Amino acid sequence: MNWTAIIVFVLLFGLVTVLGFVAAHWRRGDLTELHEWGLAGRRLGTVITWFLLGGDVYTAYTFIAVPALVFGAGAIGFFALPYTIIVYPLVFLILPRMWAVAQKHNYITAADFVQGRYGNRWLALAVAVTGIVATMPYIALQLLGLQVVIGAMGVGTSGGLAGDIPLIIAFVILAAFTYTSGLRAPAMIAVVKDTLIYITVLALVIVVPYQLGGYANLFAAIPPEKLLLPTPGAGTLGQYSAYATLALGSAFALFLYPHTMTAVLSSSGAQVIRRNAAYLPAYSFLLGLLALTGFMALAAGVASLPEFAPQFEQYKSNFAIPALILHSFPDWFAGVAFAAIGIGGLVPAAIMSIAASNLFTRNIYVPFIHPSCTPAQETQNAKLVSLVVKVGALVFIIFLPLQYAI
Repeated sequence: MNWTAIIVFVLLFGLVTVLGFVAAHWRRGDLTELHEWGLAGRRLGTVITWFLLGGDVYTAYTFIAVPALVFGAGAIGFFALPYTIIVYPLVFLILPRMWAVAQKHNYITAADFVQGRYGNRWLALAVAVTGIVATMPYIALQLLGLQVVIGAMGVGTSGGLAGDIPLIIAFVILAAFTYTSGLRAPAMIAVVKDTLIYITVLALVIVVPYQLGGYANLFAAIPPEKLLLPTPGAGTLGQYSAYATLALGSAFALFLYPHTMTAVLSSSGAQVIRRNAAYLPAYSFLLGLLALTGFMALAAGVASLPEFAPQFEQYKSNFAIPALILHSFPDWFAGVAFAAIGIGGLVPAAIMSIAASNLFTRNIYVPFIHPSCTPAQETQNAKLVSLVVKVGALVFIIFLPLQYAI
């Protein structure tokens, strides 16, 4: 048990938990209305939207799964970098117009837009179900990030029920402040989360290469087959096509995800979205540095260190970056870094559960189950469904193999 790291982690985690509950009183609105609970009243400005979209797009997936893929599989893990660059021009061109239509007609979900545009509730149902199903493993990925960093501090590494306790704790905290504050909670917490992540990443890309003798030594220590995509064989494209389609498919998919759509529709105007399409590539720079940490973990040889053997056995390559942090930094900074990753899971998981519950309520419950429900009943249903969605995400983690969380 790394008590120094645990204390720092708990203090920072406690801070954001308090913020999550305080957020209910921030830019106060009637939280019995779905657009207030699920879209923060559509009043978020440029700065908060930037943090919120950053919280959406740069998650525990970014900190744990992308470096784990680079660590285990090599260069193909860098597909995450071009895909974020491809997506922002699409955001700039398309989403301000969609926001304007959604604002005019009080649309809360992408499926609302489809229903209004095509007048077909079955098509809207298909969009809603697809969004919910796609979001469940994504929430699971955030909770996995929490599980891994708590395991890195020596909690729950014995497996079994003890290994799942961190997930249950995360579920309870997340469920409580999401239910109480809606989208205002992750919007407020995202500012703290992104600040901690920038501090952690800058420390990693400065300190670790210095310890390894510079970037030249770092790259020299990487096996050649992991530095570049392997040359395709005769008549095939090999990993080239996998890399390209992963990047392109991810770019097309990213802002179809319910949680990114929710963040966009919560902004206060179309101009806010355009500004964010211009500013968000700053996160892509951060993502490139983060992907490099997979190579840093490889060069530092953390997988061969005996003190990390139990965690690598349990979490596979997902433990690469926590191991690198423990190996390279004092315990107090490890606590800060693990809090950044943990909160980096909490913020998007909150937005994702809200987005999925908005979809279920607006596009399944109201049109097909309870057409006469009042706005207050609609919001109450969304709050309850947001709890159910998190339980579904826990099932993904407990029963699916996780060698590469991505």
